[in-house]
Amino acid sequence: MEVLYEDNHIIIVYKESGEIVQGDKTGDVPLSDTVKAWIKVTHNKPSNVFLGVVHRLDRPAQGIVVFAKTSKALTRLNKMFATQEVHKTYWVITENLPQTENIDGNFHFLRNWLVRNEKQNKSYAYDLERANSKEAILEYRILASGKKYHLLEVKLHTGRHHQIRCQLAHIGCPIKGDLKYGAKRSNPDGSISLLARKIEFEHPVSHKIISVESPLPRLFSEIYSSKVE
Repeated sequence: MEVLYEDNHIIIVYKESGEIVQGDKTGDVPLSDTVKAWIKVTHNKPSNVFLGVVHRLDRPAQGIVVFAKTSKALTRLNKMFATQEVHKTYWVITENLPQTENIDGNFHFLRNWLVRNEKQNKSYAYDLERANSKEAILEYRILASGKKYHLLEVKLHTGRHHQIRCQLAHIGCPIKGDLKYGAKRSNPDGSISLLARKIEFEHPVSHKIISVESPLPRLFSEIYSSKVE
């Protein structure tokens, strides 16, 4: 586990692919328990450690996850995430480029309506609103394009189930390794090439601006370093 930022009220860590943020039916040790254990040992806490989960990141994805260390921070962060006051930036690797788009540095909007299938743990995107659908909006831009893969930056305007994975697949650009959404093959480690790259928000207690970036996994770094300025 890598700690990217910590103070008395919040802790921001890097989640590896394969880790779950919060406990589920698999019984696997969640990242939240790992963070609590780290805080207890590092800060020599004699009693139980409080840690609040304020958002999640898909198990096969990697990158930034924020936890609350106090109930005050948890309440305020929950509200901030719900009202889109927390700005999250994602990087994804795809095998295909969005059609007719160039590496122009401009953001392009995607707007769809998503229907979640609970049994399949999967969402489906549609161009028109339909029953039980929720509006999903994101914007993306192309950061770099290599011989085999392409690097996109994505910013969310809504927070829907598997939104980035589903919407990019809908335009023919499934994320590398994401078999569930149409990728041709899996990644060797079972991950998908989706990285929670950056997060920015006003601290829930001190009100200073927090801005944290994640480290770059190897393939992300290689494709990004090949971009033409």
